[in-house]
Amino acid sequence: MTEPDNIPDFVKGEFKVSRRDITVEWGHCDPAGIVFHPRFIEYFDWSCVVLFEQVARCNKTELGRRFGFAGFPILDLNTKFLEPIRYDDQVQIYSTITSLKKSSFEVRHCLTMREVVAVECTQTRVWCIADPSDPKKLKSSPVPEELVALLRRRDTVLAPRADRCRLRAQMTQSSEFQSARAYPAER
Repeated sequence: MTEPDNIPDFVKGEFKVSRRDITVEWGHCDPAGIVFHPRFIEYFDWSCVVLFEQVARCNKTELGRRFGFAGFPILDLNTKFLEPIRYDDQVQIYSTITSLKKSSFEVRHCLTMREVVAVECTQTRVWCIADPSDPKKLKSSPVPEELVALLRRRDTVLAPRADRCRLRAQMTQSSEFQSARAYPAER
């Protein structure tokens, strides 16, 4: 579990903070060897989902079933790049809600490496459900009160979550996985 003292000031406030640990992959980088800037937006999008998944203790699909959730598109985005991030860097992304209105909310993300802030991002998002008149469209909706209550609790800091890509890569290198791939007919 992350100690509250280790949380960057940019994401401190009245809401829970999630942390996601990522190892930068080769495909995230541009020819100069640094992370291509749109990748940070992708990292922060993943981290926003992780925040809600950790708070609600369910995955994105279950969020849909429990809360009628259909998405939370970005309305506004502001990002500051303070330090370069390169291939194989171990980084942490801290995410939190900083303001909450009826259906829109502000999310702050802070990417650090060795406790040095490298990127800060503020997003304004809107909580959406499927439009009852056309389920293929989104419609803004109030953030469910149960979820707001879960987000506001400050009794704990959410445990870090490791990057799924890195975990998948480690799993594919295991001997059990390799033998299953090598001899599929025998299994």
